[in-house]
Amino acid sequence: MAFGIPLHSPCVKWRFCFGRTWQLLSFLFCLNHIVSGQIRYSIPEEMKKGSLIGNVAQDLGLDLKRLRSGRARIVTGENIQYTELKTDKGILVVNERIDREQLCGDVTPCSFSFEVILENPMELHHITVEILDINDHSPTFKRNAIHFEISESAGSGARFSLASAEDSDVGVNGLQDYILTPNDYFVLKQNSDASGKKYAEIVLQKPLDREEHPNLSLKLIAVDGGTPQRSGTVNIDITVLDVNDNSPAFNQSVYKATVMENAPKDTYVTTVNASDADHGTNSLITYYFSDLNSGLTDVFSVDEKTGVILVTGLIDYEKNKNYEFRVEAKDQGGLTDSSNVVIEVVDVNDNAPVINVMSFTSPVSEDSPPGTTIGIINVKDLDSGDNGQVTCSIDRNAPFKIKSNLRNYYTLVTDSVLDRETVSDYNITVVATDAGSPPLSSKKTFHLKVSDVNDNAPVFPRGVYNAFITENNSPGVSVLTVRAKDPDGNQNARISYILEDSAIGGSPVSQYVSVNAESGVIHAVRSFDYEQIKQLIIVVKAQDGGSPPLSSNVTVKLMIQDQNDNAPQVLYPVQTGGSLVAEMVPRSADVGYLVTKVVAVDVDSGQNAWLSYKLQKATDRALFEVGLQNGEIRTIRQVTDKDAVKQRLTVVVEDNGQPSRSATVNVNVAVADSFPEVLSEFTDFTHDKEYNDSLTFYLVLALAVVSFLFITCLVVIISVKIYRWRQSRILYHSNLPVIPYYPPRYSDTLGTGTLQHVYNYEVCRTTDSRKSDCKFGTVGSQNVLIMDPSSTGTMQRIQSEKSILDEPDSPLEVSYSDRSGMKF
Repeated sequence: MAFGIPLHSPCVKWRFCFGRTWQLLSFLFCLNHIVSGQIRYSIPEEMKKGSLIGNVAQDLGLDLKRLRSGRARIVTGENIQYTELKTDKGILVVNERIDREQLCGDVTPCSFSFEVILENPMELHHITVEILDINDHSPTFKRNAIHFEISESAGSGARFSLASAEDSDVGVNGLQDYILTPNDYFVLKQNSDASGKKYAEIVLQKPLDREEHPNLSLKLIAVDGGTPQRSGTVNIDITVLDVNDNSPAFNQSVYKATVMENAPKDTYVTTVNASDADHGTNSLITYYFSDLNSGLTDVFSVDEKTGVILVTGLIDYEKNKNYEFRVEAKDQGGLTDSSNVVIEVVDVNDNAPVINVMSFTSPVSEDSPPGTTIGIINVKDLDSGDNGQVTCSIDRNAPFKIKSNLRNYYTLVTDSVLDRETVSDYNITVVATDAGSPPLSSKKTFHLKVSDVNDNAPVFPRGVYNAFITENNSPGVSVLTVRAKDPDGNQNARISYILEDSAIGGSPVSQYVSVNAESGVIHAVRSFDYEQIKQLIIVVKAQDGGSPPLSSNVTVKLMIQDQNDNAPQVLYPVQTGGSLVAEMVPRSADVGYLVTKVVAVDVDSGQNAWLSYKLQKATDRALFEVGLQNGEIRTIRQVTDKDAVKQRLTVVVEDNGQPSRSATVNVNVAVADSFPEVLSEFTDFTHDKEYNDSLTFYLVLALAVVSFLFITCLVVIISVKIYRWRQSRILYHSNLPVIPYYPPRYSDTLGTGTLQHVYNYEVCRTTDSRKSDCKFGTVGSQNVLIMDPSSTGTMQRIQSEKSILDEPDSPLEVSYSDRSGMKF
C-alpha cells in the first residue's frame, strides 16, 4: 500500500549528486527563497510498470496547473530511474521493475530518494520511496547433497554440522526454520551465530549398526515465513563404517556326517560353515581343529578357508565306529566360535531292498475321501543291522502318502481329495531305501488313473453375449454361437444347449429364436421387424450329461438393426381422390413467401429416417422452391400477372437409407387474389384431369387388347401351318386309305340307311412311329353304327389295318367323335 506524508520545513535536506544534477543543486543552493516539502511512500517490490505509487500533487498541496507551468520533473542521481511523474495527473508511477534484493541486498529498511523540482517560483520537494519485501525467493542450498561417513562405533551425542541455506528475502520472508525427516538415529539441533543467521547440525541419539543399516538417507528442509511459504531441500547421505564388533557364528551347533569304512583319501565328509556380520577384512574367517593332540589330523583335514572336511587317512570301522571333535572359526580380529562335528562310520551295504506288490487298485474315483487305500506292498532287505532297516517314501508333490502298519508292510493311501480335471492320472514312484551308507534303494512305479464324476458344471466364457441381426432377415438364419466348456470327461462333459422358457411381448421366446442342442448355434425362427421389436433378451442353459446333470445359464442380448424398409409417409398435404385441395398465393407475394409445408414421417430410425425434400416437377420451376430439410415451399421470385393461376408441383420426399426410399406428393397452387377466380379455374382443371385420366386408361387398354389379338393370331397361324405339314407327311408315308369326311347330315345310299351323326376319323402319326401309342376312345352314346355288306371292301381294309393299331408300338392314334360326345 502506497502512502504519502507531506512535510513542510524551513530546513532543506540536500542530496548531492554528480554531473548536471550537482550543478543544478548548487544553483538552487544560491537562491534565498525556496519552498520545500518532504514525502515518504512505501510500496512492495516487483510492481508492474505504470503502477501507482502516490498522488504527489495532492500530497504536496499543488495544483495540476502549477505542475505543468512549473515544468515539474524528477531529479535523481541514479542511472536507473525507477519512478516517473505524470504531470497531467499529478501522480507518481513505477517506471522500472524494482527488485528489493538487487537494490538493497540484506539492508533493511530498503529505500531510495529523489527530488521533484518546480520553477517560477522555484520549489524543491524531497520524496523517499521505501521498498517492502515480498516472498519471491525460496531458501536454497549450495550443494545438492551432503555426504557423511560415520563409524558405527560413534557414541550417542556426536554432532555433525550441516551446510546452511540461503534466502535472499529479509524479515519474516527470510529463512526461519530447518526440518529433518523422521529417523531412528539422528535429531536436528538449530543454532544462531553472532549475526543472527541460523545454522543446523544433526546429533546422534543412538549408536549406528552397519550390519542393520549400512547406509542412511535423510532430507533437510529449510523453510521461510512468507505467505505462501517457500522451502528448499538437500539430501543427507550417511555411510556407516564397519568395526569388528561381531564374532563368527556357525549355522549349526552340531554337524553330523557318515563315512564308509575304507573310504579312499580325499573323500568328502561334510562342510562346516560360519558367517561374520562384519564387512571387509573383518569378515574373513579361518577354520581349524581345536584338539590337535588326539591324532585327528591323521584321519581328517579341514580346509581353513572353505571349512570342507576330507578323509586323509585310513578309516577302520572295527577300531572306531564314530569320530567326534570340535572345529573353531576365527576372524582377523581374533574373535572365535566353535561347533561340534560327529562322524559315523558305517559298514559296507551291498544289498538293495526288494519291493513286492500285494494289491493295487486302478482306477480310483476322484470323489474318493482322503485315506482311501490304493495298494499294499511288502519290502524286504537281506542286509542286517542298519543296512537292513528300510524306509519307504514317495514324491511329496503327489496327493498320496505311504503308511507302515506292520513290519515290512506298507499301505499306499490318498492324502487329499483328487481332482481328475487337474490331473487325470499319476505315476506314483515308491522308493525303498535302507539305512546303509551309502544307502541302497529300489523303486517301483504305479500308474494310477482317476475316474471322473460329474462335479463341474458347464461354464460359459462370458456372462453376457451380444449379437446383432438386421431386420427382415430370413427365417432360420444363424445369429451367433454360444459355447460352454465342461472340464469333466466323457458323458459328464457332453453339453446340451436349451432355450429357457420366457415370454416376449406375450409370445413364447421359441417363436422368435431357437438353439441347436448340440452346437449351441442360435437361429432366428422368424423375420424380425425393427419397428415392432428392437431387442431380445434370452437365456440359454448349458446342461451336461452327468447324473444328476449340472447346468449354467448365460444371457444373450440380440439387438435388431434397422433397415430402410419403410418409405416416407406424407402427412400433409392430404391426397384425396374426390376433391381438389389447393394452396392460394396472392399475386402480391414477395420473394420467400411461404406457400405451404410438406410434412412427412418415416417409421425407420437413424439415418434411414432422415428426410430430404426435392421438387421433381413444377408448372413453373422458376417460381417455387422446396426446402431440402424442412419441406417448406416458398416463392423464389416476385409473383407477376403473367404467372398462370393453376400451378401444379410434384414434391419427392426421400430418406437417407441405402438404398433410399421415397414418396411423391402433388401440391396444387392457385396464384390469385380472389377465391371465385380460383374456383372457376380449378373446376376446369378437375374436369380436364378426369378426362385426361380416362383417356389414358382407355388408350392403355386398347393397346393391350390389340397386342393380345396380334399374338393370338400369330400363334394360330403357325400352329395351322405346322399341323398341315405334319398331316401331309403322315399320309405320304402311310398305307392307310383316306377315309372320307362326311359333312353333317350326309346320307349313304350304298347301305340300308342314313348316318344320323357326324363321324370324324382322325389319323395321327408321329415322326418316331415305332414308339407311338395307339389310343381308342369308348362310345359316348348308345348309337350303333351299322354298315351294309356291300361296303365290306372298305371295312376289310380297315380291319386289315387293325393289327397295326393293336400293336403297342403302333404309330397311329385314331379317334372317332360325334356331336353327341362319342369318342373311339
